[in-house]
Amino acid sequence: MRVLVALGTRPEVIKLAPVIVALQRRAEVRVCASGQHREMLQQTLDALGLQPDIMLETMSPGRSLNVLAARLMEGLDGVLEQEQPDWVLVQGDTTTAFCAGLAAFQRQIRVGHVEAGLRTGDLASPFPEEANRSLLARIATLHFAPTQLAAAALRGEGIPEDSIRVTGNTVVDAIAQARSAWPSGVPAGLPAEIRQRLGAGPAVLVTCHRRENFGSVLEAFCHMLVRLCVQYPDIQWIFPVHLNPAVREPVHHLLARLPNLLLTEPVDYHCSLYLISRAILVLSDSGGIQEEAPSFGTPVVVMRQHTERIEGIMAGFATLAGQDPADIETAVYAWLNDADRRTALRALANPYGDGCASMRIASALYGEPCEAFHG
Repeated sequence: MRVLVALGTRPEVIKLAPVIVALQRRAEVRVCASGQHREMLQQTLDALGLQPDIMLETMSPGRSLNVLAARLMEGLDGVLEQEQPDWVLVQGDTTTAFCAGLAAFQRQIRVGHVEAGLRTGDLASPFPEEANRSLLARIATLHFAPTQLAAAALRGEGIPEDSIRVTGNTVVDAIAQARSAWPSGVPAGLPAEIRQRLGAGPAVLVTCHRRENFGSVLEAFCHMLVRLCVQYPDIQWIFPVHLNPAVREPVHHLLARLPNLLLTEPVDYHCSLYLISRAILVLSDSGGIQEEAPSFGTPVVVMRQHTERIEGIMAGFATLAGQDPADIETAVYAWLNDADRRTALRALANPYGDGCASMRIASALYGEPCEAFHG
């Protein structure tokens, strides 16, 4: 069997890496990097020891999503014509995932959609990811739903039962693989400035990168962080700043001079996981972090109006705080002022997966039966 794996962003690399490893044991696997997020993509590929077989040049600063999609469709069509795969495997909700799925569908190539079925019910949030993931459901051959709730969403949209597999989320597989590469319990590439801050006291990890939080919303987040840093001077606030200028410019302008706030360059995957493991709390708009943090018993305040990852909230790992800084602050206070509540999370299992998702996906591509993940 010949499988083409298409990826273009950091989360796709992280979540497809263990699937690639599982498939390489029994199939011919070709990895196509779309170039959607070139710098952060390469950093993550290096951290996970992956090298793409095909690298496209599709992204340039300031281009619209439509221009990106047009370049992706043209580039991916040429790749499909050359590679002639039996399956195209895509992950999640990126423009790369949707375009690769559509290009494969239009060449009558089977499409496997990893992390299918996540929904907020609002096409504008997250944008354009909710639409990308929903549209992929119309054209995929096999839908690899990470949880029973995701599978139920697919059934509710009329997706045939025999095309749905509940696999668990591959991010849990990726975490297990990453932690096995820390022989001393600390990633080899952890920057000295982060190591120093973690040694200075309890830490809170902050991340922010989603389009819906740009502009005035992000500026309000920054003013909120100033207040939190002043109110909790004994806590180290660590903020790896996304490369997007829409994030970097306001963050560095508004947050550059706080003694207990560290603004860092984006960290690699191993260091990101280590920061989550050491943090007493995470403030984030990231979908991936919502799935990763439960493996470490770390709570998350989700800075979004909607989330397609409701399982963590239902299990008590996360608070969906919205975009209003007052509501986010209230959620932060609730977690930071209740150590017992935070400690209780350490005994709970990750509701998103059990570390066997990649094996289930590989089996499904070969038409083999496999026990579903139940959470």
